[in-house]
Amino acid sequence: MKKRLVSVMLSLLMVGSTLAGCGNAAATKSETPAPAATETKTEEAAPAATEEAAPATTDDSNIKIGVSIWSSTDVLGSQCKMILDEAAAALGVQVQYVDQGHVSEKVTASVEQLCAAGCQGIIICNSSDTEMASAIKTCNDNGVYLAQFFRIISQENSADIYQAAVDSEYYVCAVHENEPENGEKLVQILLDKGDRNIGLIGWEQGDATWLGRWEGYKAGVEKWNAAHPDDQAVLSEPQYAGTSSEGGSKAAEALMSANPDLDALIPAGGGGDPLQGAIAAVERAGKTQDIDIVSTDFLPDLGERLANGSMAGESGGHYCDPLFAFMAVYNAIKGNYKDFGGKFEDVKFPYLYVASADDYKDYEKYFVDQLPYTSDELVEMSKLDMEGLKNAAASLSIEDAAARSGK
Repeated sequence: MKKRLVSVMLSLLMVGSTLAGCGNAAATKSETPAPAATETKTEEAAPAATEEAAPATTDDSNIKIGVSIWSSTDVLGSQCKMILDEAAAALGVQVQYVDQGHVSEKVTASVEQLCAAGCQGIIICNSSDTEMASAIKTCNDNGVYLAQFFRIISQENSADIYQAAVDSEYYVCAVHENEPENGEKLVQILLDKGDRNIGLIGWEQGDATWLGRWEGYKAGVEKWNAAHPDDQAVLSEPQYAGTSSEGGSKAAEALMSANPDLDALIPAGGGGDPLQGAIAAVERAGKTQDIDIVSTDFLPDLGERLANGSMAGESGGHYCDPLFAFMAVYNAIKGNYKDFGGKFEDVKFPYLYVASADDYKDYEKYFVDQLPYTSDELVEMSKLDMEGLKNAAASLSIEDAAARSGK
């Protein structure tokens, strides 16, 4: 199939790079008492914990915020860590990381570990809603503030857990994207290119974000088929890749083997590694010019891949998502945000969509070559009330970053 790169409308982005994804990391604890000194320790029984102590420039130096994340070292996770470390340095607070690989028992254990480490607040990227029941209880019992990033508890599918968050005096907010909308827009990129046989790669069955995206992919295909009875599209059942490059490669190989007419792939996410594996599998099969690939995970070489055709489109730009959860928890610890019981704070974050190398250039300029916020801007962000923080999250875009840079 002859590839045609199309221009896609550049949406507001969720500050960050690749999808809300996942990844597996080694169990390592490193403590940094000052920017220049690093000590590494290994703990066998607990998930990976990494503590970064920012310069003690204010009385906030006693504040410690924990980060429970799938991986702080894969494509997306490392970008999240970069912006969080910058925020911690700007505010003069400590941040401690636990890499839990989206393994359910490690997710719940990570919250206990961070509470035991003396964190006054925790931000978490959980895998399933059920893990949040334990996380909320642990934080309630320990008087520790809690916010989600890349995630929100489903009010419809997890009503009891959602109510526990509403009732909690310590559950601060959920910072997340509109995943069904994201799924619809990505599948539409493929349909507009003429692709009709679409293979789907998920990461972990039951993952809340994955389920939202899958809902969107299916809805997009169903809408197309209803409007085009003589030009039907088919979306495969998902192959699951986990959060590794090898998993993505095997899933892509299985889909290509099962359907010789496959003309598109959607590696839905997983931190970036499954996407890289899927791309490699398509390249090995000599089908780069026959199979369009779209995903939610901005790779470091995305501009080149959009130019050479190994990627047809992508959504992402959301690595700042955890930044806003971090700021909300910081303000809760400071006493600036109060009275969480009886309400559910929902902070929505936009995606960026690109479908050409030109689309990617400005993103690279303002989100890769430099961070979208300076230290002074991070300090100013920390002074916003909850509504101001929500507005700042919703307005983050390439245009916004360019305007703030004065260029």
